[in-house]
Amino acid sequence: MNIVVLVSGGGTNLQAIIDGINNKTIENTKIVEVVSNNANAYALTRAKDNGIPAKCISPKDFDSRDEFNEALVEEMDKVNPDLIVLAGFLVNIPAKMVARFPKKIINIHPSLIPSFCGKGYYGLKVHEGALKRGVKITGATVHFVDEGTDTGPILLQKAVEVKDGDTPEVLQRRVMEEAEWVILPAAINMISQGLIND
Repeated sequence: MNIVVLVSGGGTNLQAIIDGINNKTIENTKIVEVVSNNANAYALTRAKDNGIPAKCISPKDFDSRDEFNEALVEEMDKVNPDLIVLAGFLVNIPAKMVARFPKKIINIHPSLIPSFCGKGYYGLKVHEGALKRGVKITGATVHFVDEGTDTGPILLQKAVEVKDGDTPEVLQRRVMEEAEWVILPAAINMISQGLIND
């Protein structure tokens, strides 16, 4: 199974996928390209260090969001992956891309959907929301991407305890370590083994 990983930042989830492929917890899978909307994303360095083709397609390089969307869709068409993995990709996926790759795009979200998801909930804002609400359990969710924001069918979820004195940053790290880096590789492996069809 050929996958493309889309990232915006440090690429810790990308690293979890690379490690999963290397240690065979993700079978029959190859990352054929990493794409970032951020030229300075450390994820691009991680890709290059692991011999994975990497490129930046940034909205800043286009006159309009439509042109950027078209370039992103064209790149996906060119590579034609079996699966597109959004691993901390902070850009809305164009509807045309969702239509072109139905049930072939998955996303990792740092909460237990339907809590703290949808418009405005990304990155640290998710963990700030959880702490502000006072929840005792948070976690992460892997879901298929549809036309909505965080509304596609859920594949895997994993709960993480919220501890007294947590800051958004501390909670973010715990959710990554205990949930995201576990269930994202697991979901990819399940798809590569044909255990998830829709």
